Amino acid sequence: MSTEFQKRLHYSQLENLTRRHFLSKCSTGLGAMWLGSVAGRAWGAGGVIQKDPANPMAPDIPHFAPKAKRVIYLHMAGAPSQHELFDYKPELMKLDGQQCPQEFLEGKQFAFIQGVPKMLGPQYSFKQYGESGAWVSDRLPHFTQVVDDVCFIKSMHTDQFNHGPAQLLLHTGSQNLGAPSIGSWATYGLGTENQNLPGYIVLTSGGKNPSAGKSVWGAGYLPSVYQGVQCRSEGEPVLYLSDPKGIPRNIRRRSLDALDRINEKTAKEAGDPETLTRIAQYEMAYRMQASATDAFDIQQENEATHEMYGTEPGKESFANNCLLARRLAERGVRYIQLFHWGWDSHGAGEKEALNRGFKDRCEQVDQPMTALLKDLKQRGLLEDTLVVWGGEFGRTPMLENRGGTDNKFVGRDHNPGGFTIWMAGGGVKPGLTYGATDPIGYEAVEDKVSVHDLQATMLHLMGFDHEKFTYPSGGVPQRLTNITKPGTKVVKGVLA
Repeated sequence: MSTEFQKRLHYSQLENLTRRHFLSKCSTGLGAMWLGSVAGRAWGAGGVIQKDPANPMAPDIPHFAPKAKRVIYLHMAGAPSQHELFDYKPELMKLDGQQCPQEFLEGKQFAFIQGVPKMLGPQYSFKQYGESGAWVSDRLPHFTQVVDDVCFIKSMHTDQFNHGPAQLLLHTGSQNLGAPSIGSWATYGLGTENQNLPGYIVLTSGGKNPSAGKSVWGAGYLPSVYQGVQCRSEGEPVLYLSDPKGIPRNIRRRSLDALDRINEKTAKEAGDPETLTRIAQYEMAYRMQASATDAFDIQQENEATHEMYGTEPGKESFANNCLLARRLAERGVRYIQLFHWGWDSHGAGEKEALNRGFKDRCEQVDQPMTALLKDLKQRGLLEDTLVVWGGEFGRTPMLENRGGTDNKFVGRDHNPGGFTIWMAGGGVKPGLTYGATDPIGYEAVEDKVSVHDLQATMLHLMGFDHEKFTYPSGGVPQRLTNITKPGTKVVKGVLA
């Protein structure tokens, strides 16, 4: 073999070592280089994130590449009935009006049912929609247009049957007060992409806050900078955000500088990191004065967008909040939490009736939540935005009775045994129905998903191993998913 031929062969072999070949053969080494150069700076001993107290919201590196860069969680406070929305059960219709079998009552805890209630069939008609054939009731005509973008989980279950504890469990991983919300975990782990807006923003509608109060967006034992910031869809986004009358911007800046110097001196003397967090919060508020006003001004949107969402600028509404959620998502806010109150359909009064108040609530959310998914998709944001919709538990297949007699209006009691949520975008498999309840929609029986399973899955989509994502508190490494109950899992069947 000639020397010239050997040279040509050698060059040919080198050319075959393409970038793809190099990456496939050297992935372990590249991963180690990345870990040492980037993640190694973010993650310290024991998996605890090393945060800069002076810049606690700086973007950070998760355990692995995330599918979801941000989350929009739509919580229907009060727990909507799956029987009237997504979980079609023709077998339940056959039992309508009959006495509830004793086997359905033994060993069960109810909020209000007493004695032997009657079975209650679905109150609205169902049809299948889209290529996925998803079942949706006639209460959500707009939503039927986007079912192929959605993953329904019909086998959710919880061990809490009252609103406050169930909402706390869903959002903080514990039914007791004092644990951080999942939005706080997300901003603690990932920071935020926009340093001029809070990383975790909360919007409420429906007239009241959720039953668990503001604890469902609290930071718990995490530094307080990671708690949710409740904003408003009417008036000033945050109260007292504007400069007081007669105080020009430069005076506000000088006052803040003086306050910062005092806090810095206190931090050096006391060594309390919360003092530095306070400085960061003051600076955030100062920057928000311009950025928040712009982000929350939905009147900047064109008429077609307002028509799509059904918004009414200047009013507090779920529609306005959905449009705000999109505006906040495209501005880099990490976690956006919407609470819409009024879904507690017991039937004790007209506003709680399945054929009155429930119907109104469906009309309030149907068009806006559909528009949100469409809008995110057309802007290229749905791919890396995880959208979650649902309540804190489900409703019974029985008609609620109090004191052993039927309620004045048609309603259902709380049911922790089985309920439906849906997810979209952010690495979730579209057009899928996962899991199932029994023939009457009472208990999750197929591919059961616990609240902690849902949380583990959400963290996974954000790039975190839920078992390794911890924070030291009370002498132990705490985490969002339960450390006392083994078996919490990432629901891989819903991952794209």
